[in-house]
Amino acid sequence: MNKLLQKFLTLTLVVVLPILVIYLNIRFGLQRNEVEAVKVTLKSESVASVDHSSFPILQQSFSNPKQVTEACLSCHNKRDDELMQSAHWRWERETEIPGRGVVTIGKKNLHNNFCTGADGNNGSCMRCHIGYGWEDKSFDFEDPTNIDCLVCHDKSDTYKKLIGGGGWPATAENATKEYPVPDYNLVAQSVGYPDRDNCGVCHFYGGGGNNVKHGDLEKALLNTTRSVDVHMAVDGPNMVCIDCHKTEKHNITGRAYSVSASNTNRATCEQCHGETPHNDKVIDYHNHKVACQTCHIPVYAKVNGTSLYWDWSVAGRRNPDSSFIKEYDADHNYSYLSIKGHFVFDNMVTPEYSWFNGTADHLLNDDSATVLPVKINTLFGSYCDSTSKIWPVKVHRGKQPFDSASRQILSMKLFSKNFNEGAFWMDLNWDSAIIKGMEYNEREYSGKFVILPTEAYWPLNHMVSKKEETLKCEACHTRQNSRIAGLTDFYLPGRDYSKAVDYSGFAIILFSLIGIIVHSVMRFTSKRKFN
Repeated sequence: MNKLLQKFLTLTLVVVLPILVIYLNIRFGLQRNEVEAVKVTLKSESVASVDHSSFPILQQSFSNPKQVTEACLSCHNKRDDELMQSAHWRWERETEIPGRGVVTIGKKNLHNNFCTGADGNNGSCMRCHIGYGWEDKSFDFEDPTNIDCLVCHDKSDTYKKLIGGGGWPATAENATKEYPVPDYNLVAQSVGYPDRDNCGVCHFYGGGGNNVKHGDLEKALLNTTRSVDVHMAVDGPNMVCIDCHKTEKHNITGRAYSVSASNTNRATCEQCHGETPHNDKVIDYHNHKVACQTCHIPVYAKVNGTSLYWDWSVAGRRNPDSSFIKEYDADHNYSYLSIKGHFVFDNMVTPEYSWFNGTADHLLNDDSATVLPVKINTLFGSYCDSTSKIWPVKVHRGKQPFDSASRQILSMKLFSKNFNEGAFWMDLNWDSAIIKGMEYNEREYSGKFVILPTEAYWPLNHMVSKKEETLKCEACHTRQNSRIAGLTDFYLPGRDYSKAVDYSGFAIILFSLIGIIVHSVMRFTSKRKFN
């Protein structure tokens, strides 16, 4: 009897215990050892080795910002050549879209379902261009004095571009208390590496307000904590944008897939953290099919709300006295504007999820809407694609005008400084706004439009949570309310139920146990027989 008990214990140690260990490792993610801290040299910790205030050329009296650019280039020669080849300057780049071939795309010519498009609304949109005076088609992209060095390198925190100024700062004629004429000598003598506020003045406020577009980039990141973003937290590493978005010769790594298409020049988590940052084989193995962001950004828009829905179809309404309407939700986000329509904002938003291999398609001028909702951009990827990973995304939904005949998305003239020039934001007239917008972009228009629903996909990369707040296994591996319930092109243990798979597994385990028991019995009886 003792020998039988011994064989049972041996069976338990050899079969049951390893299975239990594997289960616990998968279920609770047991760590083998502590992960070493990532060691990087931060730009935020750098100390300038040059005192720009001592340069005589920067002590002259500047009356125009272009004079500052000329002074900068007198020492930093050839930097203009570098910058003028960048997408930040051109607002377009040549790229290959799978299935389309080589095309030239960027903010300059692509559509969106926020303010619809930049070209033709230059006075407003080009405030975020790194140049002076891109107000119309006459702007010279080859003139280096059009470069605005200050907007990226100002460390005085006093330099601002004028709203509606086409990229110009204020002058004596149009200055206000909020937007005074810059002290160019102070700014020019106070330059340095770009900080979060330099990048954020455009990237935080795209779409007409704070956090409207991205959802994971907003003014709260200027002075935040680890509960909002572990990288930019002042109680953490206090990183600035260019710590991750490495820059060489004014080429900044990183892609916004609202305007990009190719899997090149990207800033990735793995560049600092490596492919196996957890020291846990089970968790690290997920990196083959799951992006870091999927688990580490469980929610976005953690502080201020972001736009999730924008309906242009109801824009144009007025108050009884013909004044423009402005309505707000409980959090004081816009819910309706005469000039833009109806909005839905929210914060602490759970992402949606998509397969993504780093490439994307876009709705171009000549594309006809055949499937609804119309996809402004499409993220490529699938389970069967070895380069694809599950990625968290903000999906921005809306409604906007398309040509009734061609079903092509329409260009609209929105901005003007004056009434009766056809700009929708001034005149609230759909017909004139579309006609002017299509004319400026040299496109044909049938004269009639229809409103169609649209979707745009924004991969999330910021507002990375503390490790204690990352997603746990059961967030996805569950049959009820799985985070990735919408991704149905693969079998996920714990989420999916398949009789064939489950019964096959049970059968394998059962036959294995029967085989072990039969073998043990035979060994036991044969040993007794020959004793």
